Parts: sequence; C-alpha cells; structure tokens
Amino acid sequence: MARRIEHRRDDKAARRKASLEAYLDTSAFIAFLDKSDSYHLTFKRLFSAPPALATSALAIAEGHGWFLRRYDRYRAAEFLAFIETLPALTVQAFDVTELSKVRQTLAKFGDQTLTLADAHGLVIMKDRRNAICRSTDRHLGLTGVDLAIAG
Repeated sequence: MARRIEHRRDDKAARRKASLEAYLDTSAFIAFLDKSDSYHLTFKRLFSAPPALATSALAIAEGHGWFLRRYDRYRAAEFLAFIETLPALTVQAFDVTELSKVRQTLAKFGDQTLTLADAHGLVIMKDRRNAICRSTDRHLGLTGVDLAIAG
C-alpha cells in the first residue's frame, strides 16, 4: 500500500514538473529570431526567462529550412547555434515509434491540415503532459494546451 501512495506522489510531481515545461513550436523560434516577425517582441519577452523547454527534432529541421529558404545558409547556421545555447532544452527524436504515434494523431485530427512537425508536437505535449505551448499556430492548441499566443 505504501508503495502505491509513493507512486502517486511521484506521478503528481512529474505532472507538476511537466506543467512547468513549455513546448516550443517552429513558429516560436522564428518569432524570436526574426525581428521582422509581428510576434517578435512577445517571444523576446517569453524567451527572456524561459521555463524548461521541449521541442521536436522536426521543429528544428523545419526552422532550419525556413531560415535557409527565407534568408541564407548563414542564418540557418545561426538558428542551429541558437538551439544549442538554449538551457534546459529537451529535443525529442523522431523515430519509427514516434511515427506510429504521429500517424494516430494525424488520423484523429484528419479534418485539420497538420504538418508532420505539428502532429509530432501534439504527441510530445501529450506524452510529456505539457500545459503550455509557445506557438503562433492554432493547430498546436487542438488538445487543449494553453498557447502562449494564438495565431
């Protein structure tokens, strides 16, 4: 009996910790780094004292591609360097197990135009029990998490 109570306390502690963690979508990275973005000042403030952070390897790939296409390879490299400087950032890999979860999420929200990165973000937030998502993409709020800003 004591073991079960201890497990419940651990589970509650894990939920509290996860609720303090924010998921970062590609749009959060772009809004913070691109001064021409209409949400730049908001995300500059949000990044000034961030909680623990989590993101998807796909969001990083998407961000790298965005800076590469919009600007050049130097800005894309600066984006990757920025990612490496973020304290307490957890990057969730994308493998066959994650693909299976993402396919289920895409099927569940089949009426939405979710990218693979968006769907992986939804999976990560569910698995990690994130209560906050930093994104300008309304799709990331489909499961009920609070968006730092909704676009």
